Amino acid sequence: MLTVGELAARAGLTVRTLHHYDSIGLLRPQARSDAGYRLYARDDVARLHQIQALRAFGMRLADIGLYLDSPDASPLAVVEQQLAALERRIAEASRMRDALSDLRGQLARGEAPALSSWLTTLQEMSVYEHYFSKEELDQLPLYRDEDVKAQMRTLVEEAAALQRAGTAPAAAEAKDFARRWLDAFERGSGNRAFAGRINAMAAREPAAMHAQFGMAPELMGFVTAAIWELKAEVWARHLGAGVVERMRRHYAGRGREWNGLYERVRAAMQADPAASGVTARDLARAWLELFHDMVGDDPHTVQAFRHASATEPLLRMGTGISDAMLEWLRKAMSKPAA
Repeated sequence: MLTVGELAARAGLTVRTLHHYDSIGLLRPQARSDAGYRLYARDDVARLHQIQALRAFGMRLADIGLYLDSPDASPLAVVEQQLAALERRIAEASRMRDALSDLRGQLARGEAPALSSWLTTLQEMSVYEHYFSKEELDQLPLYRDEDVKAQMRTLVEEAAALQRAGTAPAAAEAKDFARRWLDAFERGSGNRAFAGRINAMAAREPAAMHAQFGMAPELMGFVTAAIWELKAEVWARHLGAGVVERMRRHYAGRGREWNGLYERVRAAMQADPAASGVTARDLARAWLELFHDMVGDDPHTVQAFRHASATEPLLRMGTGISDAMLEWLRKAMSKPAA
């Protein structure tokens, strides 16, 4: 038997996580000590193994509970999926080893490796380092956590299968996939500030994204469209059909402008935390211009949009927009022009 603290330490989790699993009925220990403390037996640990594996594959906690409590639950199937993911990582490491071995051989023979040889290894090694410091990389799950990377690769394969099957981004299975993609991306980015930089990296480094995750630009387009359709359902609960259609046209025509603007705002936040300079006011005006192009100028629509953004967590997922960024922009907008 293991106490909650012992299991948390051995499993690399927090006690708070195990308490949460207990509170939602996902993992309730079979025994209690005389003092009433949780005690976890072998079957509890086996169930935790399945929970963590299914989380890594992108399944939501509510769905994990339903699956594990159903007659279809299979520990063997979960372990087989983990083995398949591990084999993919081994294959990727093997390709990197072969590429480096080729480079070493050419250099040892006094040859000059081709440009493509250098680019292949560079794309694998350093794309993140252009956007994150070493300290930040240590905090970025998508960079340091092999399970997170495997989960994203699995989702990329699922997206490719949906695209090959001709699935429309508005189809139910595409929107279900989009929700799981957003959940995985939130977990992989760790925080919204990092999410924004990952989005910028993906937009600027399509070759690297393809090399590391198999995410070709056209596949990224499919994923982005599915995410939009998922969020459009939520927007439609708060905004009129005409406004939602206007937003659809905006994202098709000017959606790419947002990532660049997020990046400029993030840089300005570091240089001018008080949002008191000319650059802050210029960025605030650019933000408002893009915002009004998206939703229009009607005060009721603007208020409904802001209410939806504040009360529907899904709408902010994957965007890189943090509360700190919005507060900084409000400060910039409130400053009088010089």
